[in-house]
Amino acid sequence: MAGDGSTSRRVEPEVFGSVLKDFRAPLGVYSVLGNHDWWWDGPRVRRGLEANGIKVLEDEVNEVKGRGVSLWLVGLADLWTRPQRIDQTIAKVPHGQPVIALTHNPDIFPRLPQRVQLLLAGHTHGAQVRFPIIGTVVEPPNSGQRYIRGHVFENNHHLFVTTGIGTSIVPIRFGVPPEIVLLTLKSE
Repeated sequence: MAGDGSTSRRVEPEVFGSVLKDFRAPLGVYSVLGNHDWWWDGPRVRRGLEANGIKVLEDEVNEVKGRGVSLWLVGLADLWTRPQRIDQTIAKVPHGQPVIALTHNPDIFPRLPQRVQLLLAGHTHGAQVRFPIIGTVVEPPNSGQRYIRGHVFENNHHLFVTTGIGTSIVPIRFGVPPEIVLLTLKSE
């Protein structure tokens, strides 16, 4: 990410893109852009990632095939900076196909069509500061504690929110360690 400009150092997308170029996944490496990416320069961030082999999905879909099955990745635009086209984007996936959606902000979770089995998100940084007994100091404005981190199952589909590796606004973490998550999905 480019950084928010207040307390963090901005890193050019060409620089962090080249750092991420060694990410490898058998079925490809995909991403979506977040609010700070767009506030800084979304098209440039996208170019920096894609020039290094990371496919950015911005209201786009991509079929992923492996082990004789396929699923569809759907990248949904950032809630705070882009128009929301959730239904139109998901409609690009052929009917009856499994769908995993990626978005930056988990607050769109209640608006997902039933055919999306899993939404992967970030944005919250797990609230960055969490004290024993008291809990978090700052909560996301829309969902509060509900979608702050980890696995959530509601309305017959799943959400996973990673706390990520960075910070926002204030470069502090306490009680919320950074994380890179590896999820294993299995078909029924």
